[in-house]
Amino acid sequence: MSVIQILDLSYNNLNGTIPKCVGNFSSLHVLDLRKNRLYGSIPGIFARDNHFRTLNFNGNGLEGSIPRSLVNCIMLEVLDLGNNKITDSFPYWLGDLPKLQVLVLRFNNFYGFERGSSKFNGSFPMLRILDLSHNNFSGRLPTRLFENLKAMVNLDEAKRKLNYMGETYDQDLAAIVYQNSVAIVVKGFEIRLEKIVTTFTAIDLSNNSFHGEIPNSIGKLHSLRLLNLSQNSLTGHIPLSLGNMIALEALDLSSNKLVGEIPSELVGLTFLAKLNLSQNHLKGPIPQGKQFETFQNDSYSGNLGLCGFMLSNKCDIDETPQPESSIDHDEEHNIPTWLDWKVIMMGYGSGLSLGFTIGYIVFSTGKPRWFLRMIDGLIRRCNRKTKRK
Repeated sequence: MSVIQILDLSYNNLNGTIPKCVGNFSSLHVLDLRKNRLYGSIPGIFARDNHFRTLNFNGNGLEGSIPRSLVNCIMLEVLDLGNNKITDSFPYWLGDLPKLQVLVLRFNNFYGFERGSSKFNGSFPMLRILDLSHNNFSGRLPTRLFENLKAMVNLDEAKRKLNYMGETYDQDLAAIVYQNSVAIVVKGFEIRLEKIVTTFTAIDLSNNSFHGEIPNSIGKLHSLRLLNLSQNSLTGHIPLSLGNMIALEALDLSSNKLVGEIPSELVGLTFLAKLNLSQNHLKGPIPQGKQFETFQNDSYSGNLGLCGFMLSNKCDIDETPQPESSIDHDEEHNIPTWLDWKVIMMGYGSGLSLGFTIGYIVFSTGKPRWFLRMIDGLIRRCNRKTKRK
């Protein structure tokens, strides 16, 4: 079968090992063996000048390491090794594949990261989906890797047609269409994309042992739609640069050790539909406006220092107390106080008029002695009464 182009044996009960004879199919474009019961290691069957575009071994019991011969698959676009038992360090050398767009290594035993970080120069130029979740990766987040993901920086969707990843093959009178699919996790729920839109981008590094701060360089991925860094040991503040990721639709930073306030720059992410910042050490007021008006309490739970209108912990507003208006005071005391003020104002007006009249008489006559004697007599009589009492 030297001319076969698609070999799809997925979703069966096949067991045993992957036969090396598949390496003899020089024209093979798609090898889909996912969701079987295959075991053993991935054979190093990938010779030079092969035509592989899709290799999907997801959902088996494969062990060992990734064969280095995969570097010969220069046409490869999709590599899905998720949900196996592979034990290896991060295959940074796959970054030399010029057309690789989807790399899924989730639910394996991969470890390490920093050992090959110095070799990330120019790596993964076309990568749009990177899923390394549920492994044993440790160390700091790969800053240089983020800097090299050129396909996630400025993906001009207006100039690209709405297509799905896959191939159409003409077999005599019939056209055979094979479309790639992938499973992603959004806010703790796994969603299977039966078709992958060519403009879809995602990074999932959740459920590992990454530590240190989130690098600012990740904010340059302006076309990234999904970012999941949950279930790690990340520290420091949420970078302000995340506010530059204008295409972001889902952000999950939950179950880390992040501190500080939620950057107000995140309010500008108008496409953000899912947000999870729970189980961190964040504090301060939750930003308000736009998409933040739609997020519920569970987006922030476990951050005892946060406050906001959607939480039981309301923010203290530092305002200078304003004097109570007479109307508000009247409502509390059922109007009598308003009547008291009316009587006071009447007395004040009468006294003021009498005072002006007496002052005018005294100073117009120029002889105020009689008035002073009268006042002096009144004071003496008041003093006698006081002594008697």
